[in-house]
Amino acid sequence: MDHTHSDHSHSEGQHTHSSTKHIDPVCGMTVLPEKAKGQSNYKGNPYYFCSLKCNVKFDADPSEFLKPKPKTSKVEAKDVEYTCPMHPQIRQMGPGSCPICGMALEPVTVSLDHEEDNSEYLDMKKRFWISTVLSVPLLILTMGARNLVSESIQSHLNYFEFAIASPVVLWGGWPFFVRFFQSLKNKSPNMFTLIGLGVAVAYVFSVVAVFLPSLFPNALRDPMTGQVGLYFEPAAVIVTLVLLGQVLELRARGQTGAAIKALLGLSPKTAIKIGKDGMEQEISIDSIVVGDLLRAKPGEKIPTDGIVSSGVSSIDESMVTGESLPVEKLEGSKVIGGTINGTGSLIIRAEKIGKDTLLSQIVQMVADAQRSRAPIQKMADQVSVYFVPAVILVALVTAVVWGLFGPEPRLAYAIVNAVAVLIIACPCALGLATPMSIMVATGRGAKMGVLFKDAEAIEVMRKVNVLVVDKTGTLTEGKPKLTSVKKIGALSELEILKFAASLERESEHPLASAIVQGAAEKGISLERAEGFQSITGRGATAKVSGFEIAVGNRALMETLGIDLKNAITEADSLGDAGQTVMFVAQVKTLVGLIAVADPIKESAISAIKTLQDSGLRIVMLTGDNKRTADAVGRKVHVDEIIAEVLPQQKAEIVKKFQVDGKVVAMAGDGVNDAPALAQADVGIAMGTGTDIAMKSAGVTLVKGDLKGIVRARELSQATISNIKQNLFFAFIYNALGVPVAAGVLYPAFGILLSPMFAALAMSLSSVSVIGNALRLRKIQS
Repeated sequence: MDHTHSDHSHSEGQHTHSSTKHIDPVCGMTVLPEKAKGQSNYKGNPYYFCSLKCNVKFDADPSEFLKPKPKTSKVEAKDVEYTCPMHPQIRQMGPGSCPICGMALEPVTVSLDHEEDNSEYLDMKKRFWISTVLSVPLLILTMGARNLVSESIQSHLNYFEFAIASPVVLWGGWPFFVRFFQSLKNKSPNMFTLIGLGVAVAYVFSVVAVFLPSLFPNALRDPMTGQVGLYFEPAAVIVTLVLLGQVLELRARGQTGAAIKALLGLSPKTAIKIGKDGMEQEISIDSIVVGDLLRAKPGEKIPTDGIVSSGVSSIDESMVTGESLPVEKLEGSKVIGGTINGTGSLIIRAEKIGKDTLLSQIVQMVADAQRSRAPIQKMADQVSVYFVPAVILVALVTAVVWGLFGPEPRLAYAIVNAVAVLIIACPCALGLATPMSIMVATGRGAKMGVLFKDAEAIEVMRKVNVLVVDKTGTLTEGKPKLTSVKKIGALSELEILKFAASLERESEHPLASAIVQGAAEKGISLERAEGFQSITGRGATAKVSGFEIAVGNRALMETLGIDLKNAITEADSLGDAGQTVMFVAQVKTLVGLIAVADPIKESAISAIKTLQDSGLRIVMLTGDNKRTADAVGRKVHVDEIIAEVLPQQKAEIVKKFQVDGKVVAMAGDGVNDAPALAQADVGIAMGTGTDIAMKSAGVTLVKGDLKGIVRARELSQATISNIKQNLFFAFIYNALGVPVAAGVLYPAFGILLSPMFAALAMSLSSVSVIGNALRLRKIQS
């Protein structure tokens, strides 16, 4: 390192002279060369410092201060779209409250690019603590402290109660009154309609009793003191307890986005790019373009989705796939951005960037699923429409009955019990029952490598009784390998393979890739194929070296009128061994056979056994020939095998099962599976497959492993069970709470429900629903 205080150093791309301002790379201050306290040259470039302290820090590790800084700019909350967790149709820019239910809105998509808006949580927290401090003296007074002071002081306690209750009700409860008036304005009664009405009645009655006591008849006065009963204490305590419920609810709801935030945090901020000259440079992750060569050092995160260009290593993909064991990667292997490299060094060619990466797609799918509505939610929605008006009616009837037939003071009993009915019946728990469970379940599923497209897929998954699975890429690895070439006639095996591979080089089918790869391994140079024509589900034809070549299954050969009698025995033998056989014809004459085998996934057999034990019928659906399909089917022990099916027939077969009354899930990974995935009650796409398959499916298994279906079923069952528990708690709570608050137990047992206890119960009911939903995070993968 060269240290100098002269300013004669120059380098290409960075000229320094007295009029040029420079940025101190350590502290970011602007520095003029002639006034710099220190200077260093690094890789031919001069750097100037505001102090010797910065100079020393820089000299210790220049690369640390010169590496690209990740983006730190944050998007303001007002520029982010928000929605309601109970009413996803409500959308607006910036935070606020839902015009239908009054709940706090949440960001549509969780992002690390904008600051999380905690303003409402902090505001409610402040209101709660201040209201608590003011409400405690009111509680002490009503619990007997009035009798401990002199009569002269007692005469002024009414004003004291008014003085300390008013800030609690008018300031602490202000957000509730705002939402109360919004509910009236929008003609959408909700929990805040009941809270606002109940608190307002208690508070206004008490204010009038303090300042205009002459308006009340003697029947409403205490016989001993001659004063009208006050309800400042229940009004203030109700507000305080509802604030407590809001604080607990907002804090718990904030935890539901943790799964998405954890996924977002997986993405690295910088990457090491290898230039055309072989030089390595650290760049921002946003600067990567498709085709860039990137280095993944041991222990670092994979920068983006890509293909290993060189190197061997094991990668921990557990945060994306849910599988704990590292996956070995070598040249040609696909890697996922955000996963963690092991001990080897890899050079990766970028294949997908930005929103196209698997991690970005996962985040978006989870966010969309969390905002979707499950069919089971319809019941709660229908109840909620009539619930609030019904509660107000019950409160009015309660007030009338107590006012006409209750013991003295009748009006006091009427007010207290009507307020108790309004408070305890708040439908917040009912509205939260389904959305909270869905939000937690989709986040948990993402960590398990199971992505639900929407809430309906979660609900229907547990009802599935027939699982239709594609063979290639679903039961098998989807990476077939050439196993054998058999000649029939004069052409040699190498010539047969050359003709077949030259034709198949134009195809994108996995079997075609296996043939081309097999030819490459044998060092065969391929010829150009002209007039290539793919015949879906059968094979392909083209002209190679002037000869008409056809490669395909038995159906293709029969269509072309090619005699197969000399090859049937050999083909059947290969098929019985689980190999896929393709016939090769030259000028409409059979010249040979090519066999390709696709290894069965290690987890397929155990996963199918588990699914069968849970009551599912497993049907294998494939376009492959029957002998090969039977061989694979026997190995994995499926219940039914349907082979030699064309792509357009797959959806028809799924529909046939549905007509028979079955709830069908279809698992596949290819473009040809998309119609069947869309037709099924639940489409299950392999994350290792095509994008169109993922878009057509209701569930995506990130790893493409059938164990993911087991996880999806278990999560579906747990989620719906959780929702039913929440709905039961909410319904039974209101069914029991409202009559008790109205006073039905008073004639027989003398039991009345204080509005304060009603408020506490109402708050705890919402918190209990949220707490129950959060239990889904503990489901093991």
